[in-house]
This record gives sequence, structure tokens and C-alpha cells, in this order.
Amino acid sequence: METKEAFRLAVQSLWANKLRSVLTLLGVVIGVASVIAVVTLVNGANQYVATKINNKGADVFTISQQPAFTTSYKDYLKYQKRKVISMDAYRAMQQRCTSCLQVAAFQSTIGKIVYGAQSSTDTQIRGYTALMPEMQSLNIVEGRGFTQADENHAAQVALIGADIEENLLKFEDPLGKEIRVDGVPYTIVGLGEKQGKTLGQSQDNWVAVPLTAYQKTYGTMKTVTVYGKAGSGAVAMEAATDQARVIMREMRHDRPGEDDSFTLETSDALAGLFTEISNSIGGVAIAIAAISLVVGGIVIMNIMLVSVTERTREIGVRKALGARRKDVLIQFLMESGMLSLVGGAIGVVGGVVVAKLVAYFVHFPAEIALWSVFAGLVVALSVGVFFGVYPARKAADLDPIVALRSEF
Repeated sequence: METKEAFRLAVQSLWANKLRSVLTLLGVVIGVASVIAVVTLVNGANQYVATKINNKGADVFTISQQPAFTTSYKDYLKYQKRKVISMDAYRAMQQRCTSCLQVAAFQSTIGKIVYGAQSSTDTQIRGYTALMPEMQSLNIVEGRGFTQADENHAAQVALIGADIEENLLKFEDPLGKEIRVDGVPYTIVGLGEKQGKTLGQSQDNWVAVPLTAYQKTYGTMKTVTVYGKAGSGAVAMEAATDQARVIMREMRHDRPGEDDSFTLETSDALAGLFTEISNSIGGVAIAIAAISLVVGGIVIMNIMLVSVTERTREIGVRKALGARRKDVLIQFLMESGMLSLVGGAIGVVGGVVVAKLVAYFVHFPAEIALWSVFAGLVVALSVGVFFGVYPARKAADLDPIVALRSEF
């Protein structure tokens, strides 16, 4: 039997039992759609984080009380017991880190912003040193950034995000306007570039003030995050981070052989850690989704066994007319393979649609990975062929005389 003829017979058989074929597809569709959706969302998250880190700069490292990502509550408690990173550490890094091209510091909290009759109660209030906007690749689209004089004199000037301009100032020219940050008046000198939303949370609902002015309101006892910028290249980064680690360990009196009492993270390490975490979560989700594929395969096998039983006389007639064992085997394998392949194609489309809907409504980054599309189709086809082998062999091994005597 030619492949073309086997394909035609398979289509006729599946079309004759449309409802049964559709119901049989569901397990494969759900399994493939789940895998594609998970891979698309994980890939999107990884690319988003990589983009954000690259925007910060591959030559930037941070020193903080605890890591950006904590994988267990036990670790979180351990990090909370560490001494805070003080402004003394920032000043020491400025003076002593000769391998660092730039050093900046950052603090933040959540507070209330008031402009006229308008207010916002969930705005991120940032304390920046003069170089901090540059270190975070924060583009100022109107006005200016902070100067060293602003930092030295704790000037009551502010930078604002796009949400503050849109929601509080109602698109008025922000420059020179006075806002109150937790009751303290500040004059707006700059507007940050719009960054959009991530995971449903706006990245533009913020106000930044000089760190010295920030600490006059919120105190100096909370930890700061120190940013350092090395020269280009791995050698320069290693030299800067090694020197920074020595300075910090000396300041915090860390004993030789003990772990650091602070966290030093580079952009590459941070991106690698997030990718590892997201891939682990994605792997577990894919493993769970794969159960649907196995269930779908079992359903295909059961339906094909029913089909063999129903078509026993047809198989007997074909064999009596000269059909070989191989011909019957190919015909039934073609049917099971087509079922799963069609289910896989529908699942791929469904998975992409689900991922894009999640991205649209939850503002979660999603990026289609082409390899996952091909992998989904190949896996679906493999499931159909694997679970179709037993029914196909059973059909191929039927004795034509016994098959012709069948009452079906």
C-alpha cells in the first residue's frame, strides 16, 4: 500500500467518526497547549529579565543586604539578620574602589504623593545619589537629572515617572511644579521615560529624590544598595568586584574563611539565577502538563482498539484481497499518527493564544520559542505512533478467515 493511499483511508476513517475523533484529540490538545503556553511564558520572562539587566549594563554590580531572589524562607530570615549596608559603605566604595569607574547608592519605600487635589498612596519613593539614574539606565526625557550639588545639599528636587505626570499632573508640563512626598514639598526637575507594565504592575509609578534628602525624612538606619560600575570586559569586572568585596569585608569585619555578610551580584549572575529558577518552575509545569499527553495517548490507544474491533470484517476483506500485514499496520499507524498530529497542531495554536491572553491581561512577558512549536508537533506525533503500535499490530496479526467470520 502506498503512503498516499494509506493517508486517504485514514482520513476517510477519521472523518466517518467525527465526534469520536474530536473527543480523542482533547487529551493531546490540552497537553501540547499547556506545554507551549508554559514555554512561551517562561521564555518571555527570561528575555524580559535579560533585557532589563542588559539595560542596567553588563558592567554593573550591586552590593546589598540580601540577594535580589531568595529561594527559601529560611534563607530570607538569615539575610534579614545581617547588618544593614550603611552610607559609610557607599562612601568607602567611592573613595577606595579604584577599579570602579562609578559608584552610586539607592534606597526606596512606598509613600503618598500629593499634587493639588490629586494624590497617590502606593507610589515607590526612591532615594538616588547623583549617578544613580545613569546606573539604572533611567532616561530623563524632560528636564534634567540630579547633580552632585543636589546630593550634597539635600536639595528638595524630584524626578517623576510617567504615571505621576498622567494621573496627578494630568499631562501638565511637570517641570517646576511642586509635589508633596509624604508631606515634604519637592520641585519637579525631570521626567523619566515611560517603561510600561510588568506582571500587571506599573514601572512608572515612582518619584525619586536625592538620597540625602530622602534620609532626612526616612532616617539613615535602613539598608542601602550600592551600585558599582566596572570597565568593559570580564577582567575589569573581576578586578572591580574583588576590590569591592575586600573593602566590604574589611568594613564589616568579616573573618577570614567566613561567608560574606553581604550580597555582591553581577548582572550575569543575576540573569543566570533568574533563568535557573524560571526554568526549574517551567520544568515542573511541563512535567505536569506532560501527564495530559500520556492520558491523551492512552485514549488514542483505546479508541484505536475499539476501531480494530469494529472493523474486523473490513480487515479480513482487505487481507483476503491481498493486503499484506505491513499494509494494515501502516494504515492504523497512519490513523493514530494523524489523530495526534492534528491534536498537536491545535494544541500549539491554543497554547500560543493562551500565553498571549495571559500576557495581555496580566501584562506578563511572553515570547514564542520556535523550537517549542516543532517540539510540540514532534512529541504529539510520537505519542500517537507509540500508543498506536499495539492496536495496529493487533489489526495486522488478525487471521483473514477468522476476521471474515466476525459478526461486526
